[in-house]
Amino acid sequence: MLEYFENFSQSRKISPTVLAAALGASTTETLLLNTDRIEQQFGSYGIDILASEAGLRRSSLYSIANGQRVCRTYSIVRFTEDPDSRFGSEHTTVLAGNSLGQVFRAHGWSIHKQTLHIGSFNVDSANSEVSHLMLLTGAQTLALHVYQLLLAKNTQAFEYATIIEAHHPDYLSKADLLDMYHYDDSESLSAESLLRLTALVQSKNKG
Repeated sequence: MLEYFENFSQSRKISPTVLAAALGASTTETLLLNTDRIEQQFGSYGIDILASEAGLRRSSLYSIANGQRVCRTYSIVRFTEDPDSRFGSEHTTVLAGNSLGQVFRAHGWSIHKQTLHIGSFNVDSANSEVSHLMLLTGAQTLALHVYQLLLAKNTQAFEYATIIEAHHPDYLSKADLLDMYHYDDSESLSAESLLRLTALVQSKNKG
């Protein structure tokens, strides 16, 4: 599954020229970071790095409820190959276990999300590590967001990562995501791609 995500990410690679043009178009958005939104909605925020290997990271973006960590966004990040040296220092800080959005924003970068897919999938708490992290019981439906994360500074734009996010049902729904992001479903991912990506989200972490 991880190999498929790597190949999927590489197949979506676009040139800096296209990135620069996309940043001025309606297909990209600059929005409140997940870190900010979670803290505003639930009063706290933290990040746990669940697993990390060359070029890929799984993490839980959580809030505290009744003394427990509740995963609000389960994230799988596939970093671009050969990150540009102009954000090498920031990338090193991210790999050290820090919030991607917070690190780049603190260093003056604009962050944009180019949506590849918005949807939802069902999980069973008895067999799902994601459900366990989210403290869910019974069958649940989670919103799914797949996107390319773009960085911009000084009129230059770079692709940084392809990201899969599954959101806690009390945090963001599919309808919420559709309100927040531009998404052309005529260019949606194939059924096979979605099946593999959701299987990756539900597969066990290997830290």
